[in-house]
Amino acid sequence: VQDIAEDLIKLYAEREASKGYAFSPDTEMQREFEAAFPYQETEDQLRSIEEIKRDMESDKPMDRLLCGDVGYGKTEVALRAAFKAIMDGKQVAFLVPTTILAQQHYETVRERFQGFPINVGLLNRFRTRKQQAETIKGLKDGTIDMVIGTHRLLSKDVQFKDLGLLILDEEQRFGVTHKEKIKQLKANIDVLTLTATPIPRTLHMSMIGVRDLSIIETPPENRFPVQTYVMEYTPELIREAIERELARDGQVFFLYNRIEDIDAKAEEISQLVPEARVTYAHGRMTENELESTMLAFLEGQYDVLVTTTIIETGVDIPNVNTLIVYDADRMGLSQLYQLRGRVGRSNRVAYAYFTYRKDKVLNEDAEKRLQAIKEFTELGSGFKIAMRDLSIRGAGNILGAQQHGFIDSVGFDLYSQMLKEAIEKRKGIKQEEAKPEVTIDLEVDAYIPDTYISDGLQKIDMYKRFKAVETMEDVEALRDEMLDRFGEYPDEVAYLFQIAEIKVYAKQIGVESIKQQKQQIEILFDENASKDVEIQRLSKIGGQYGRLFGFGMEGSKLKIVLYIKEL
Repeated sequence: VQDIAEDLIKLYAEREASKGYAFSPDTEMQREFEAAFPYQETEDQLRSIEEIKRDMESDKPMDRLLCGDVGYGKTEVALRAAFKAIMDGKQVAFLVPTTILAQQHYETVRERFQGFPINVGLLNRFRTRKQQAETIKGLKDGTIDMVIGTHRLLSKDVQFKDLGLLILDEEQRFGVTHKEKIKQLKANIDVLTLTATPIPRTLHMSMIGVRDLSIIETPPENRFPVQTYVMEYTPELIREAIERELARDGQVFFLYNRIEDIDAKAEEISQLVPEARVTYAHGRMTENELESTMLAFLEGQYDVLVTTTIIETGVDIPNVNTLIVYDADRMGLSQLYQLRGRVGRSNRVAYAYFTYRKDKVLNEDAEKRLQAIKEFTELGSGFKIAMRDLSIRGAGNILGAQQHGFIDSVGFDLYSQMLKEAIEKRKGIKQEEAKPEVTIDLEVDAYIPDTYISDGLQKIDMYKRFKAVETMEDVEALRDEMLDRFGEYPDEVAYLFQIAEIKVYAKQIGVESIKQQKQQIEILFDENASKDVEIQRLSKIGGQYGRLFGFGMEGSKLKIVLYIKEL
């Protein structure tokens, strides 16, 4: 933990200490651009935009993670930041993980910037040599204000005249080497990272206050949650799902992650549903094949696209409202969530079928992932998915790529706490004396019975949450969450809540322990609290209870004894 903290601090201390560029306040043209947005912004969008602009106007380099579900308008937020940077004479780089996504963003950006004096370039594999050379020249001499591109942007031959803002889309999709290059690129410029499901590491950074986080949780109007089913794969199910979608003139994504026989799978589906026009796409096709297939599907020439995870990020086809995933148990949670975000982008109810093969015994992790994706079907749950991913996977080595390990052995909360302390120590922040835990030992049955929560890991997670309670607000929040997730709780859990409340009050007044011994309860105060007690008042209060109340000193600590036999 110490070492990770060292590196982290170094990286972030450099950012804190380095002076970035402080952008000017909004211009009249900025207001005009924002007013031209054809939809009503959601509250979260407006708040995120404010937070980003505030970061940009300060002279500290921005490093903000904008977390919002697929289709929740993160792009608009990013474009407002880009517009602001360009109005100040800076260039903007928008880095995306896939060629198709670059193409789609490019169209969106050009359309949104129409009528404003902004020159947008595109760099990806689909561009000809000549087009690429022109774009690279424009970036160097400053005639191009904004470029959208894949990791082609990270090549040595790409140089900017005056880069002021880097927008990263779906950071977790870039490989380790690309990430290193990105790290060098963003030393002292403003960086905005967009993500639908933050990979645990980036999320963890935001949570321990190393990066800033903005969350968009409110869906645009007229959105429905995706109906999610986790089930065995059967031909009947597939046929029914596809026919149901075709009946409402929609299209279907069929996710099949094996390139070697994807054509056979497409053929099988054609035979299952003869009226469907089926095609397939994967990453090993030539660029032209891939692009023409995707465009033909986009334009509605096909009904079903059998595809590998190339569709995972950002392909925006609002008419696709059914997703079928083959071998869903072999995917990561963020991946499943991203995939589900590919449907339900218009005002129709969408369906996602996560299937696994018949008679296959799922391993525990796969089962948990599929369970989580089913649980979090409400809109805006990307953030919760990432939190769950943290507890299934561990937070990952925050700087490098070791995704497991030490965290599993100490648990995420304790790990965060240790890391936070190590960071503060390095930063030289004086740590508050941690108040010692209050020991409570009462003869009551306070626990979480199997009949209430049967899953061992969820149970441990909940016990950890009880242990971490610090204030009455925490108690109430935990109570709400438990009712929400698991329903009405039994008496044993009610006692846990009572003990948590006692602990909160005990901590506030300096109680060290509360112990029950048969028919008496002993309350021991710590030394500081013991000094402050007014003995006369205590005698007066005790007097009301007669023989049931006693007090005295144990060394330099005050001890109160309550006899409960007759209480």
